Amino acid sequence: MLDLTGQYERIRNEVDEAIADVVKAGNFIRGKQIKIFQEALSEYMHVPYVIPCGNGTDALQVALMSLDLQPGDEVITVPFTFISTIEVIRLLGFKVVLCDVDPDTFNIDIVKLKDLISDKTKVILPVHLFGQCVDMDSINELAEKHGLFIIEDAAQALGTNYIYRNGEKKKAGTIGTIGCTSFFPSKNLGAWGDGGAIFTGNSTYGKKMQAIVNHGMEKKYYYEYVGVNSRLDTLQAAILNVKLKYLDDNIKAKVKIADLYDEKLKAIPGIQLPKRINWSDHSFHQYTIKVFDNRRDILKNYLQERNIPSMVYYPLPAHLQKAYADLGYRKGDFPVSEELCSQVLSLPIYPELEEEQLCYICETVKECICS
Repeated sequence: MLDLTGQYERIRNEVDEAIADVVKAGNFIRGKQIKIFQEALSEYMHVPYVIPCGNGTDALQVALMSLDLQPGDEVITVPFTFISTIEVIRLLGFKVVLCDVDPDTFNIDIVKLKDLISDKTKVILPVHLFGQCVDMDSINELAEKHGLFIIEDAAQALGTNYIYRNGEKKKAGTIGTIGCTSFFPSKNLGAWGDGGAIFTGNSTYGKKMQAIVNHGMEKKYYYEYVGVNSRLDTLQAAILNVKLKYLDDNIKAKVKIADLYDEKLKAIPGIQLPKRINWSDHSFHQYTIKVFDNRRDILKNYLQERNIPSMVYYPLPAHLQKAYADLGYRKGDFPVSEELCSQVLSLPIYPELEEEQLCYICETVKECICS
């Protein structure tokens, strides 16, 4: 699904040099490379506050911790997402309110969202899934109308441009109150281990989150807040600082691959290609098709037998997971998410994917579907 070795070979000299600099200095925690990366990412994202942290899950948790919410406050998000989105809400004692997703974009259904807002709602937590943004103009309008915070889960969409109705563009993760991302190795900007970051234009939340990720300290050994230990280590920052320079080029390469997929798969019946929308670029963290007529697993197995990897993101929605049974939802409550879990299949997409490989994948899909 991803060629991290090939990715390394393209930038080997720069990465090796960056790692060597960290080793020579011996500052593996809070070394100078942290600040260098922080400033570079701030410039790239056009946002004043970038808070590096240990991983994307911590980013979401710290964002929620900064808002002075109370136990029982409601946070609206989606069941069709990686579990950390919901996990952190539960861990902090807030109430998870789930909203189904759009069947074509896989992102939160704005019409259904409107009906879920109550007097207890404090946060909307949209997920920019697979590399494409939620309709943030509509989210912002709802948040302004009801006095709500917005925390963007942009873990799969770093580098994606949101296009406002007036034509203005902003990066995913910089549109709401706070944005969060992950540097898990498979992400658009991936480290060689865990890592994450939080974004905000609000100085109050920015300064507070900077303290929270470091045990709640603003001054050494003086604790202003209950915090966590969630720091990006210096080696990861050094690697990410190199890879950040190539982020846009890598996204452009993936978009070209997605265009090729579209061209070669468009005539195949029984599948639906990723939907492109007018309010967002698509960075194609995943190239995810829908397979109809209960043939998704047949296709997945057919590809596997021919040495072609594929992945199901996600096989079971959050509300049907055992650990979250006490949310009180039942099968049938979110029919779109439930159906997607039986239809979606992600095909390999990464800058190093060769056209010959892509053609083989597409021909194999056609063989299976049309046989």
